[in-house]
Amino acid sequence: MTSTTSSTAEMVTQGTLQIAVENVEDKNSGGLGCFGWLLVLISLLFVTATFPITLFMFKIVKEYERAVIFRLGRITDRKPKGPGLFFVLPCTDTFVKVDLRTVSFDIPPQEILTRDSVTVSVDGVVYFRIHCPISSVANVSNAHSSTRLLAQTTLRNVLGTKNLAELLSDREGISLSMQGSLDDATDVWGIKVERVEIKDVKLPQQLQRAMAAEAEASREARAKIISAEGEMNASRALKEASLIIAESPSGLQLRYLQTLNTIAAERNSTIIFPVPIDMLQNFMKK
Repeated sequence: MTSTTSSTAEMVTQGTLQIAVENVEDKNSGGLGCFGWLLVLISLLFVTATFPITLFMFKIVKEYERAVIFRLGRITDRKPKGPGLFFVLPCTDTFVKVDLRTVSFDIPPQEILTRDSVTVSVDGVVYFRIHCPISSVANVSNAHSSTRLLAQTTLRNVLGTKNLAELLSDREGISLSMQGSLDDATDVWGIKVERVEIKDVKLPQQLQRAMAAEAEASREARAKIISAEGEMNASRALKEASLIIAESPSGLQLRYLQTLNTIAAERNSTIIFPVPIDMLQNFMKK
């Protein structure tokens, strides 16, 4: 119990120290220092002295854009500017525009070896947007390119753990798994992955022919089973009919007349009347 308490206390202390260090880093990163403020003051005096020309220092960002301003290399106010009008000090300020709209890109076809050792070519599409402009600028050099490369590796890693049957039947589950993996990995870059879709799964030609032959053989087997079941049911029905006719001799005559009626309705020129052999035996004796 004592060791557990001491370890918990050490974890809390470490967490407190880590938070304190982060707060100090944030404060240090937010301050410009005496020399920095001197440069800012000189820049303001320069703006005042060249007032008509400095009107060009006003910038506009659109509704779907944000501007991350760097003053002497540090991000000002720890938040982006926009939408609307903002002012940039000459010589000390630079800014980067970030588009917040949803962006889509195609994942190039990837040659993937599934868990059951089948090589397939799979491509997809990813929809994402930037939800934190500062993180997308400060934490990664190129957020869009990094997300594209990460999507390709994530596609290979996720599909490498699936069988071919799972890959063909559970595309929705694979898409959700890829979306969760991408979203967790790109969260530190200020990116929100909204949707991932598998577009096409290309199988080798030999595998396609083998699967087609297997499906055809399965269909033929089912057709033979259905035909055999139909013949069995028909034989049972004929057996029951013969038993019924045997109980009533007049029923055979009625069936005979019904057959003649069916033949005559088809406008045939020749009608064959079957004659029982018992009737012919009397004439043969004579």
